[in-house]
Amino acid sequence: MIARTLVLLAGLSMSALAFAQPSLNLSDYTLGYRFNLPGQIGMVGEASAITYNWDTGTLFVVGDEAEAIVEVTKTGEVVGHMTLNFGSNFDAESLTYIGNGQFALGEERTQSVYKIDYQAGTTLSLSSVTPAYSFGSYSNNEGLEGLSWDPRTNSLIAVKEKNPQAIYEAEVDFDARTGSQSILFNAALLGLQDLSDVQVLATVPSFLGTGLDDNLLIISQESRLLLEVTRTGEILGSIDLRRLSGTAEGVTIDELGNIYISDEQPRVFVFLRPTPAVPEPDTYALLLAGLGLLGLAARRRRVA
Repeated sequence: MIARTLVLLAGLSMSALAFAQPSLNLSDYTLGYRFNLPGQIGMVGEASAITYNWDTGTLFVVGDEAEAIVEVTKTGEVVGHMTLNFGSNFDAESLTYIGNGQFALGEERTQSVYKIDYQAGTTLSLSSVTPAYSFGSYSNNEGLEGLSWDPRTNSLIAVKEKNPQAIYEAEVDFDARTGSQSILFNAALLGLQDLSDVQVLATVPSFLGTGLDDNLLIISQESRLLLEVTRTGEILGSIDLRRLSGTAEGVTIDELGNIYISDEQPRVFVFLRPTPAVPEPDTYALLLAGLGLLGLAARRRRVA
């Protein structure tokens, strides 16, 4: 009877491990390095959004003046750029890679999304592209701030900055220029002053099927925080950005789980994922407790 009870307790310990919410454990991340972005006219200007191209292994950045989309390596060397002739009224605040050399570019005030075919060394005019979808009516500098593509479902996760804050999930047919959206969860649950960008974790191949692929990274410029959250609004971890910058507003992640945060300066902060990932102390405690109980039960059976 005692042995059965101990085995049951050990099983409960292992079950607790199995059902624990997967997390990146952002507190284990370290600031590995930073690099400046090219700030000359026609390049980045104020860096408002950053995204990772998993096909090329490079980063793409856009400034809110929409002068260019710039491709750089993970350490900041310029690979190329495409000039954007969109005019000074176009406020580019969001950019996400959607595959096959294409990007979704968001304009903040009209909350419109455009599909962009990136061609280095060329110039793209606003007159040659048509909005594929809009997340809402005109919003005066408080509208669409972030986009992230979920390759599992071919859907967009988007954030609206404030008044009100909103986190959307949208199905968009870029070719038919149609779509639909829903509120993912109540953004007020996060307690942030604003929402600046979002990144799904489903773009990291090793996260697929682990539960991590359902989580999101959300950055707030005004709160100076990066959060990892579930799709129901549960906060799993955070990185405090107050000592780094007051103008960090873009976030993306590479195939290794390293996190890149763009700053208006313009520059990029790179947070490195620990390798190998170290389980939390309470996880070790549960595991050791379960194994210890099994060992105790086995010894008692031998003695008997």
